Amino acid sequence: MDLFVTRNVVKDFSNHRALDKVCINVPENCIFGLLGPNGAGKTTFLRIINQIIAADEGEILFKGRKMKMDDIYKIGYLPEERGLYKKMKVGEQAVYLAQLKGLSKHEAMKRLKYWFEKFEITEWWNKKVEELSKGMQQKLQFIITILHEPELLIFDEPFTGFDPINTNLLKVEILELKRKGATIIFSTHNMSSVEELCDKITLINKSRVILEGELHKIKKNFRTNIYELNFIGDPVKLKNGISKDFEIMEQKTDHELNVARIRAINPTDNNKLVSEILNLVEIQSFNELIPSMNDVFIRTVEETNRNAASNK
Repeated sequence: MDLFVTRNVVKDFSNHRALDKVCINVPENCIFGLLGPNGAGKTTFLRIINQIIAADEGEILFKGRKMKMDDIYKIGYLPEERGLYKKMKVGEQAVYLAQLKGLSKHEAMKRLKYWFEKFEITEWWNKKVEELSKGMQQKLQFIITILHEPELLIFDEPFTGFDPINTNLLKVEILELKRKGATIIFSTHNMSSVEELCDKITLINKSRVILEGELHKIKKNFRTNIYELNFIGDPVKLKNGISKDFEIMEQKTDHELNVARIRAINPTDNNKLVSEILNLVEIQSFNELIPSMNDVFIRTVEETNRNAASNK
């Protein structure tokens, strides 16, 4: 079942269309990647979900029905921009913001104590926000975002300002939130994080959805049918002996180990290629070169931009 759905959402600003009939389906209990270059419309879309601004056209459904104002209490939003009061003390502000999300002061204090101890930041409680680094402020906002245990969590560039240790800490917590039943919309330019975390993605470019689907299926659809082979033996024998179904694109020797890149001209079972190679050389390793999400992102956006330019 889909927890959150948009149908033909349109948003215009002055002479600029930020979102053009955007349709998105976010299944329950999944990590959903909302991707796109700068200016694509992602932040506008997230603000519409959070009812900060309204769509000009289209329909927004939450749990199978039209979204209502009080659904905001079921959502946790971590914006990319810092949204904390600089002069307030950390603990005082955390309690205040938790109460805005519907928690009693007693319950807020109880949950904050748990998270501050878990993140080893109890000593921050009486410090002013302006005394914290950007990364520390982001960690505090993360806690405030998840504190009321919302059904839908929205993270916009959640790892900004974090070192690798704290980035990994948040990734572990995001996966744990999913395990406990949360649905997560995750917007980022970090494609390696997308590959680690996301189940499904939508890619927006110039206000329109240009790619969507389950992550593993998208990567499969972008297969290049290119394999990297490390082998011991005669490179000439490999080149002359391989069938016409395969093409050796590149071949080199690296520290006495031969490396070859082979493309399947007529994609078939990998076993056919392996069996051919085994008759010619000794295989040390054999891997298909699967495109990364970074490759998919660049290729899809550039192709869309070329098509748009040619149609003008």
